[in-house]
Amino acid sequence: MLELLIFGIVIILFALVAMLFSRSQSLQRFAVMEFLLLFAVLTISAFGVNRAQGFMKNQYINLTAVRDRDEALQKHIADSLSCDFMEEYEAAENVIDIGTGAGFPGVPLAIVSPDKKFTLVDSLNKRLRIIDELTGELGIKNVTTVHGRAEDVGKSKEHREKYDICVSRAVASLDVLCEWCLPLVKKGGYFVAYKGENVSRETEDAASAIKLLGGKIVEIRKVQTEEESISGHVLVMIKKVKN
Repeated sequence: MLELLIFGIVIILFALVAMLFSRSQSLQRFAVMEFLLLFAVLTISAFGVNRAQGFMKNQYINLTAVRDRDEALQKHIADSLSCDFMEEYEAAENVIDIGTGAGFPGVPLAIVSPDKKFTLVDSLNKRLRIIDELTGELGIKNVTTVHGRAEDVGKSKEHREKYDICVSRAVASLDVLCEWCLPLVKKGGYFVAYKGENVSRETEDAASAIKLLGGKIVEIRKVQTEEESISGHVLVMIKKVKN
């Protein structure tokens, strides 16, 4: 455990220096990913494999397998951070993650954006309890969890039109997501949907819902360009142009 602690301190110092002083985005991103990998390792060490997996594992990835390290970094952490370098995201103060599941993309984004407030929504309370416990133990103070169905949260006065950015990753089809997410976004804010290879079909099917809900697609950005890309996600950026 002492060796892990020393290793962790070295990695954190490197990550902080790279994130604060480097002009290279690639180096900054590498530092962020190493920092988040350390987060996963410390989580597993502090809470045990079974409890840590509940947070750092979704239905098809196991972070305790060393051979899956690169896959986990790309599929979950790097993929979650895809919108971090967008000007629209950088300008946001309040972010909501709909259908956060195991905490992606909300928790990685919260770690690298301590100046922003994050609300993570999920319909399964047991997932949120684990996120609350781990973020509390690790001192991540800018995350709040909300237990509820996405369609109900969007109708509540507490959350409706309260957020600068709404993100959602691998939750539902785009037309359904727009019905859930656009009501949460302020006028002038953005809904960022992490979508897959059927993005063209989904944007066509969602066109009516987007217009009806006051949205407008302003950009469709491919996350990875390499042929060996694992996630294959595409970011669909929808601006809320009217209430």
